Amino acid sequence: MSSTSIAPATAVPVSVGGDLSIREKIGYGLGDAGGTVMTCLIMNFLTFFYTDVFGLTPALVGTLFIALRVIDAISDPLMGVVADRTSSRWGRFRPWQLWIAVPIGIIGVLTFTVPDVGMNMKILWAFGTYLLLSMSYTAINVPYCALINSMTTVHREVISCQAWRFVLCGIAGFLVSV
Repeated sequence: MSSTSIAPATAVPVSVGGDLSIREKIGYGLGDAGGTVMTCLIMNFLTFFYTDVFGLTPALVGTLFIALRVIDAISDPLMGVVADRTSSRWGRFRPWQLWIAVPIGIIGVLTFTVPDVGMNMKILWAFGTYLLLSMSYTAINVPYCALINSMTTVHREVISCQAWRFVLCGIAGFLVSV
């Protein structure tokens, strides 16, 4: 197993020229469909969960969401820099899918778990788990979105792959909402 290091900012990206197979396009689309499941759970159910199940006030939930969007505004570009400088035997972007997949699953479950503790600890729990969920989503999704540019340099293939991605994300979002 090789160690992972941060490559210099001047490193030339390794890209592959050529067509992508339908299997590769569907595989790329299904990868982001998994992220869409997490996003839709948050958008569709987390506010209800925090207020009606968890017992937080709507004002507190709104404050929590705003605070974490501010953190996202900082963490997303930073994650882009970190991912772009990652150097491993799996490339720059793919390792983040490998490293973060299990943690984001565990954190996702914990985010929708109600601990049997006092209200102050519940507030801390909600903030902490949602912060970790948001940070892990950033760590997996920002490199994932950049991955396509390492898969091919053929513009029509990038567009085609993105079309598959958005169709499969739409289906995933629909299934979560249903």
